[in-house]
Amino acid sequence: MTEDARATKAASDLEEAFARIRAEAEVREDFPEEVLAAARDAVGSPDLPEPDAREVEFITIDPPGSMDLDQAMHIERSGDGYRIRYAIADVPAFVEPGGALDAEVRLRGQTIYCPDTRVPLHPTVISEEAASLLPDVDRPAFVWDLVIGPDGRRQEAAVARAMVRSRRRYTYEEVQQLVDSGEAEETLLLLKEVGELRIARESERGGASLPMPEQAVHVDDQGHYSLRLRPLLPAEDWNAQVSLLTGIVAAEIMLEGTVGILRTMPPAEERDLERFRRQARALGIEWPTEMTYGDFLRTLDREEPKHLALIHDATALFRGAGYTPFDGELPEQQEQAAIAAPYTHVTAPLRRLVDRFSLVVCEALTNGGDVPEWARQALPELPEIMQESDRRAKSVDRACTDAVEAAVLRHRVGEVFDAVVVDDGKEDQFIVQVTDPAVSAVASGKASVGDRVRVELTLADITKHLVRFVIREVVDQE
Repeated sequence: MTEDARATKAASDLEEAFARIRAEAEVREDFPEEVLAAARDAVGSPDLPEPDAREVEFITIDPPGSMDLDQAMHIERSGDGYRIRYAIADVPAFVEPGGALDAEVRLRGQTIYCPDTRVPLHPTVISEEAASLLPDVDRPAFVWDLVIGPDGRRQEAAVARAMVRSRRRYTYEEVQQLVDSGEAEETLLLLKEVGELRIARESERGGASLPMPEQAVHVDDQGHYSLRLRPLLPAEDWNAQVSLLTGIVAAEIMLEGTVGILRTMPPAEERDLERFRRQARALGIEWPTEMTYGDFLRTLDREEPKHLALIHDATALFRGAGYTPFDGELPEQQEQAAIAAPYTHVTAPLRRLVDRFSLVVCEALTNGGDVPEWARQALPELPEIMQESDRRAKSVDRACTDAVEAAVLRHRVGEVFDAVVVDDGKEDQFIVQVTDPAVSAVASGKASVGDRVRVELTLADITKHLVRFVIREVVDQE
């Protein structure tokens, strides 16, 4: 069989595997006809806002090919600081509370992403058309108006519904290239300034982000699948900082108004921090006593094997995230520990259910109105819905990636690969990271975390989405 024929057969087998994975996870792929009818009716007569912000030259930044565009931004100088206007898709304009569409999206919770397709939270007539902030069309949005000082700290904040019109869509790669070359428009150049200021404020708060390399599934024009370890671009971090700022402001508005739903995470347990320090010492990586774990994580190099192993070990510090609703009495747990501030989800309502309710709560509180009863009553129900949808989404994503790993490797059983031991398992089993191809899988044998090893591929099963290695040699032992 030729290489192209093998790739075509693997793609066909993979797509069958993806379909089985979704079925086993009970992913709701098709929308009932009554839901589609409700979506069409909503698009025909949406609840549009009267205020007009179409003169603002918003732009969007998303991965290539994205059609469900939740956010558009415009940044300008304001005195010695910055004014950020951040438009978020107005999904409530298209979803009738208590209707068929509302009931269906509560069963889904969030968009499910697979290598061959995405299963949207809302029918595509809404998520990729009428509510999406596509360029050169008028759209309703929740427009956040944020003013920050020259140090990146919030000075003013408000949110209101308005009509907007995006002028241009960018990919992260385009933004990075334009900014690096100095050819970017003002919003993009200021995005870098704002992003770097907010990163500094995050460090000052004691916030942390996990610099885990992204194991990305790539599909070429012929429909063939491959795996890559994709480094995150600085532009993605700058963009994320604007979203984080908005979520922090939204949480502050909710806490001041004593009603809302927070995204919370408890602080890392002291025993986990001590274990992490011991692991750093064991790998010979210096962690100054006075440096917070967030700042320490920023020093790690994802290309360095020892550092990569430590990044995997750091996942123990990022556990316990959940949603905390409140109404009248403030919750005991208010912070999202990795962000080191109160925080809530408000920037992705096309793809995540909870954001729709958070936006409505914040808009009412900011403008002195009453929080709609339908939103208030839903708050206690949202944590369970989101927890289940998070579980399903992560399960599907991991199983699909495992299946692609098996497809990429199934004709290479018996071959030996260079790898790094990145995590310790049970009974002489480890997690190893193979860099070419970009595969993370279980390997049996004798080694230590951080070792460079040679591993033999012993199993690659697409149907069971399993890949297994045996450690044959420790090349560079810690």
